Amino acid sequence: MHFESHIDLGYRPATYFRPQHLERYLLSQVKGAVLRRRLQALFDAGRHDEVRALLGANGISAAECKAMESVHPMFMGGNYLPDTERGEVEIARVSLASVTGDVTCVYARPRDGGIHYRVVDEYGGDTLQGPAEAWSAEPMTLGEFTDFFLRAWPLIAVLEMNFGDDLEEALWFFSASSDFYPDLDALCRERVIAHFPERVPEEGDAEDDEE
Repeated sequence: MHFESHIDLGYRPATYFRPQHLERYLLSQVKGAVLRRRLQALFDAGRHDEVRALLGANGISAAECKAMESVHPMFMGGNYLPDTERGEVEIARVSLASVTGDVTCVYARPRDGGIHYRVVDEYGGDTLQGPAEAWSAEPMTLGEFTDFFLRAWPLIAVLEMNFGDDLEEALWFFSASSDFYPDLDALCRERVIAHFPERVPEEGDAEDDEE
């Protein structure tokens, strides 16, 4: 499928390691996808007392994570990501609408006069296929970063395995987010759309549309 893209693949953030507002810092310390979305909604609504109650003095404990997971497996999403190392920040994540809400992330930290990246999943690296580490002298462009991320963790292959050529379901199944690349989700969706073949209308489709 061919279309004209208006996304700037050459966009490059000035840095990954800027001082963070307290809200962004607190969100970045929460690995669980469902809890992170809940916290973002509370921040957006200005309900800071509920944020404090939800996080508690020492954050979400392992026991509390297990308790939430017992309610529904979707609360597992992101909880089993590796911890960030000293000086390391989360650059981006892709979340799946699977039963367990699986999350795959890219972490980065300053090293050897540049930036070291690593892609991490919740399965000890078992879902990764391409090179999962990289180094650059400056932050990657959006195009470079997306290429690196999707080579290490094969989003399109995951979607094909689950949905065949059903583009609508494939687009529903994932979301990408990044504090540093605002167009990451849109670019991932463009790549998925470009990969999937255009669906040829089957006999009876027109009749269904008329009903």
